[in-house]
Amino acid sequence: MSVIEELSTKVLRGELLCFEEAKELLAVEGDDIYELLVAANRIRKKFTGNKVELCSIAAGKVGGCSEDCAFCAQSVHHKAVIKENSSLNRAEIVAKAVEMENKGAHRFSLVNSGYGPSAEEFAEILNIFAEIRSKTKIKLCASLGVINQQMARRLAGVGVTMYHHNVETSRSFFPKICTTHSYEDRLRTIEAVKKAGMKVCCGGVISMGETAEQRLEMAFEIRSLDVHSVPVNILNPIRGTPLANQVVLSPLEILKTIAIFRFVMPAKLIRFAGGRIPGLRDLQAMGFMAGINASIIGDYLTTYGRSITQDLRMIKDMGLEY
Repeated sequence: MSVIEELSTKVLRGELLCFEEAKELLAVEGDDIYELLVAANRIRKKFTGNKVELCSIAAGKVGGCSEDCAFCAQSVHHKAVIKENSSLNRAEIVAKAVEMENKGAHRFSLVNSGYGPSAEEFAEILNIFAEIRSKTKIKLCASLGVINQQMARRLAGVGVTMYHHNVETSRSFFPKICTTHSYEDRLRTIEAVKKAGMKVCCGGVISMGETAEQRLEMAFEIRSLDVHSVPVNILNPIRGTPLANQVVLSPLEILKTIAIFRFVMPAKLIRFAGGRIPGLRDLQAMGFMAGINASIIGDYLTTYGRSITQDLRMIKDMGLEY
C-alpha cells in the first residue's frame, strides 16, 4: 500500500493525521501527484459533499495601509501603483451585494485595508451591513483587520456571520513577510471573533518563498484554530512590492499543496482565493479535484477575476453544485 493510500484510508476512517504523517506527502512527485489529487477528492466528497460555497468581496477602503506585508500592493511601505479609494461608498457597496446575490454568491464580504478600522469607519461599516441585510438574504462576512471582542459583537449584531483574518503564512516564516505586527496579533483577533460567536475564515498565501514544510506548518496551525473556512491564496507578484520577482510555484505544486491541506483538514471549507488565475492557468478546474469546495467569484481587491459565468460553468463541468 502506498503512503497516499495508507494516509487517505486513515483520514476516510475519520482520524486526523499528525504532522509527521502529513510530512510524508511532501515527497510525492511526478505522476503520483495525480494519485494524491484523486485521494484528496475522495476525502472532500466524503466529508463535505459536492456543494461549492461561493463568496464575493468588495473593497470599502483601498490602499494607504500602515502594515508592511511583503505581498501586498496596498502598503504605504511599497511602491505598487493602485487606484486608491479611501472612502466608503455605501450605495455602491450595497448595490454590489445585491448584484452578487443575484449572480449566485452565497456570501458577501466587505474588505478594508489597514491595521484596523477607525471609529468613524466602523460606524459606517455597521450601517452598510445593516442596509445589505435589509435588502438581501446573502450571508455577510467582514475583513477589516484587527478588531476587539466588542467590535466583533457589534458586527455579529448587524448580521455578520463570519470574519476573515488570515495568519498569512506559518509562524516560522511570518517575520520574513511582516514586521509591523506579529503572528500573535493575528491570533488575538481570531480569538476575539470566536468569543463573539462568529465563524472564522482564516488561511494564507502560498509561494512567497516559504518551504514546503512551512506550508504544511501553516496548515496545522490553521487546523489548531478550528476555523470554518480556509482561503488559499497563491502569490500574484506585483511590481513595486518586495515579492515582485518571487518565482511562483508550478501549477502541479500548487495543486499538491491544496490536496495536502484537504488531507490535514478533511471537513473544512478550503477556498480558492487570490492568485488562482495566474497561478494555475489552465489547471484551475483541477483545484476541485485537489479538494477545493469553496471559491471567491468575481473581482478581487486590486486585481480582476474571471467572469462569474465561466466559474459557474467550470463548477458544473466538474460535476459539482453551487
